[in-house]
Amino acid sequence: MNADARPVTVLDLAAMKAAGRRIVMLTCYDAAFARLLDQAGVDVLLVGDSLNQVIAGEETTLSATLDQMIYHAAAVRRGAPRSLMLVDLPFLSYQVSVPEAIRNAGRVLQETGAQGVKLEGGAPMAETVRALVDRGIPVMGHLGLTPQSVHALGGYRVQGREESAADRLVTDAYALQDAGACGIVLELLPAALARRVSSSLAIPTIGIGAGPGCDGQVLVLHDMLGLNETFNPKFLKRYGALGEAVREAIRTYASEVRGGSYPGPEHSFE
Repeated sequence: MNADARPVTVLDLAAMKAAGRRIVMLTCYDAAFARLLDQAGVDVLLVGDSLNQVIAGEETTLSATLDQMIYHAAAVRRGAPRSLMLVDLPFLSYQVSVPEAIRNAGRVLQETGAQGVKLEGGAPMAETVRALVDRGIPVMGHLGLTPQSVHALGGYRVQGREESAADRLVTDAYALQDAGACGIVLELLPAALARRVSSSLAIPTIGIGAGPGCDGQVLVLHDMLGLNETFNPKFLKRYGALGEAVREAIRTYASEVRGGSYPGPEHSFE
């Protein structure tokens, strides 16, 4: 799918899996980056609650709010008219009750122009997923390392290493598919398990730290561009070194301002 193509829809994700075409997903939190990602042909922009860490500087995603997600998602939509946009439902916006999940997910679609939402959890969330899908709200699931459950999981570590945990994850994946999910993010799983899940499901899987056997991949934009230089997990490949590029540009600007060479006559008005 190139930058001149028609807008991407949730139906396209299933078609990409059927055709063996890998799905490209990146996180995005603002209009400026959204415009660049959209023009570069990224299939799916995920307005992740990771913005609470990347943009707000918090240690976890847990304090992200629905209003925060809506604000950033609306900005992303304005910058990216072509890419499919999914928005994370933040912690406690969908776990309390099904009616509250419907109301909050509906707000996301109504106020941002998103085409769907993403939520974490397996079989226990199947009823919620089904309720949203039945009301016309596409849902992507999220299994494996689920950041909103980081304390229960004992930190950010690979999931599904034990046979019982792997079997439970497969069961959760089928539960989400049966509930109508349009896809599932698989985070921090052994590659063999992620491949097993991906090959078993009719819906696409998007991996992050789950090996090459998924139907697509997602990374946090700031991580892969080298803007978050202190985050160095094994699964991350940096495709840029923008952190150093930004520092060098600012050093040059500061030097020219202090030295009086900027602004020059060409930057001034008569």
